[in-house]
Amino acid sequence: MHGPFGEHDRRDRRFLALYALAWAGATIAYTPLLTLLLPMHVDAQAGGDGVRWLALTTFAGALTASLGNILFGWLSDRSGRRRPWVLTGLGLSSALLMLVPEVKSLAALAGVIMLWQIGLNMMLGPLAAWAGDRVPDRRKGLLGGLLAFAPASGALAGAFVTIPGLADLPQRFDIVAAIVALCVLPLAILGEDGFAGAGQPEVSDDTPAVAAALLRALATRMWFARLLVQVSEASLFAYFYLWLRTVDPSFGDAAIARVLLVAMLIGALTALLAGHWADRRGRPVTPLVVASGGGAVGLVAMALASNAAQAVAGYLVFGLSTSVFLALHSAQTLRVLPDGARRGRNLGLFNLTNTLPSLAVPSLTLTLVPALGFSGLFLALAALSLLALVLLVRAPSSTLRREG
Repeated sequence: MHGPFGEHDRRDRRFLALYALAWAGATIAYTPLLTLLLPMHVDAQAGGDGVRWLALTTFAGALTASLGNILFGWLSDRSGRRRPWVLTGLGLSSALLMLVPEVKSLAALAGVIMLWQIGLNMMLGPLAAWAGDRVPDRRKGLLGGLLAFAPASGALAGAFVTIPGLADLPQRFDIVAAIVALCVLPLAILGEDGFAGAGQPEVSDDTPAVAAALLRALATRMWFARLLVQVSEASLFAYFYLWLRTVDPSFGDAAIARVLLVAMLIGALTALLAGHWADRRGRPVTPLVVASGGGAVGLVAMALASNAAQAVAGYLVFGLSTSVFLALHSAQTLRVLPDGARRGRNLGLFNLTNTLPSLAVPSLTLTLVPALGFSGLFLALAALSLLALVLLVRAPSSTLRREG
């Protein structure tokens, strides 16, 4: 393909490839640490007090992340550049990640994790907005499909660094930092920076005031829908292992890990297909509606499961659906934010849907599980997913105009 449109297409595809790699690296920056390496370090240092250490450090980190993501997204908006913030955040977060195994006290560990979250979100906030700056609306679905592979990348990185005999615990932190740099630096060095004129969403031919109001309404509904789905995802992330062992105590650790990985991989492939379909049909919200309904179906199946096969089948439906929802939602959010000049700040506010559930899930679980069991918890979560479906079905998405 020749001419300006062919050149734009080539540049779009190049940026998407670099961005998908960078976002996978950004996910690797925190997944192995929070799920494996930090608990291992805490267990080695705190022993029987490890649960308290882990709870306090992750809580402090989550609060710092919420504020940092908004702050650095806003600062990158003000500067009109994303690259310097991504590079600085990459360097700071990597240095602090390698410092974690040297910390021996609770207070020092909490402080290092909070500083690490500052560096991480100095990278994540501007990185999230960078996609909105450069990826046109006609490729937002494809972007979401590519982003769906990031969680699997994080899980694979965690499995890699914990291969027996590969490295001791401090060296594992160093390896993760190196992998993150290899993934993020190509975009940070080669990616086109600055706003590409895609700062405002493509909207219908309504009057500007009406179109802006419709976009705000759609953005608000999408915010609450993601919050509801994230509560379910965070609950399963934290308690899936314990629940599956209550269904079948003989279910081994390796088998549970395989179930999680299969759900991530199938979900990523499905998200890629669904995102491509949404781009071709110009229907960005439809896959989100279907995925939130699928999440509810999976949760009901899990609530009713009486054996391991039924439990795994229900979880695969749930895991696939939430993978599609969360990945495509992240990409489609970029097209409904009403003010492209404040994209980084607004995405930081959307990021609260990722951090707030981690603060609410412990209370929700402690309230429902002792009284109603995991089945009661799953039915309550299914109701939240159905509410997300209702919010999206009633969303004024017709205001979005398909970009050719």
